[in-house]
Amino acid sequence: MIGEWIMGKFTIYKDDYADSTIIPNRFIDEYMKDANDAQIKIYLYLIRMMGANLSTSVSEIADKFNHTEKDVMRALKYWEKTKLLSLEYDESKTLSGIHLKEISSTGQEPASGECRISQAESQKAVSHPSVLSISPKQADDAFAKPAYSADDLKMFRGNEETAQLLFITESYIGRPLTAGEMKSILYFKDCLHFSDDLIDYLLQYCVDRGKKDFKYIEAVALNWAKSGVTTPKQAEKFASRYDKSVYTIMKELGKNGSPTSKELEYISRWVKDYGFAPDIISEACERTVMATDSHRFEYAEGILSNWKKENVQRKSDIQRIDDLYQKRRQQKTTASVSAGNRFNQFSQRNYDFEELEAKLLSK
Repeated sequence: MIGEWIMGKFTIYKDDYADSTIIPNRFIDEYMKDANDAQIKIYLYLIRMMGANLSTSVSEIADKFNHTEKDVMRALKYWEKTKLLSLEYDESKTLSGIHLKEISSTGQEPASGECRISQAESQKAVSHPSVLSISPKQADDAFAKPAYSADDLKMFRGNEETAQLLFITESYIGRPLTAGEMKSILYFKDCLHFSDDLIDYLLQYCVDRGKKDFKYIEAVALNWAKSGVTTPKQAEKFASRYDKSVYTIMKELGKNGSPTSKELEYISRWVKDYGFAPDIISEACERTVMATDSHRFEYAEGILSNWKKENVQRKSDIQRIDDLYQKRRQQKTTASVSAGNRFNQFSQRNYDFEELEAKLLSK
């Protein structure tokens, strides 16, 4: 039933995600000629909405193009038959996913080793159950490293250009590469879409900082990819700006030398995911240093994650959080005193307020 198809909330995702609306020439050359106007409009609209990370619904698409909802569903089914997308359903036969596939001349599925975004988890219908979310599952999933097979690696190594790239990599690292490290290079090209020049710059950048560990190199590469870096020039500009913030934070936390991959992950989260300005991060670092001599990144993460939950956007907002904490602490102190007066036959309990603060910040 059409009604069953349009009621569930679902996510559209595709192979080879890029943050732009791109229509391959092959679509124009091989698929447009056989499709009608409604089918072409709807397919292009799906790509456009997904690229912009916007939401829509079957009814909204119908209204936008002056079609019926049945027309929209027929168009989706048409593109499914051409293997440009697949419609996926949950156990209740509700449409739970639309997988936009990479366009090939044969319409075949991608190869097993190809970078691919997996299906988003089926989502429950909410207050507006006909909403159609057209966005990738998660930014992290878009750049997830595939489990490359031995055949994938063999094919990659057999490429003439790859041999030169692996030679350059070994020159930087100073030893032969392991199979796992070769898969990292494949990942940079296949999923992150780095050019050979960008990979060369990536390796030089990391080795110059004394880092030859591929976990670190992958962490830097992933950060660049998520930030839209596609050329060595962009990487140099980004690294210059990013290095300044990284080493400022490292210094504020009493750390010397280059950050580990885990420390880079924390810093990237604070700067990019949480979106905190330097003065807010600096305040968290100062409080961390005053509170503990160990596990400072974890402690700072507790502070900043709490501030994120409390919607801190500027340094002045922190006072509101502090006032709330002091109020709660005063209430607990008052309650403790009152309980002691009423039940003084019980031994008094000494509260470690520093411990309470740490627990509060970690929530």
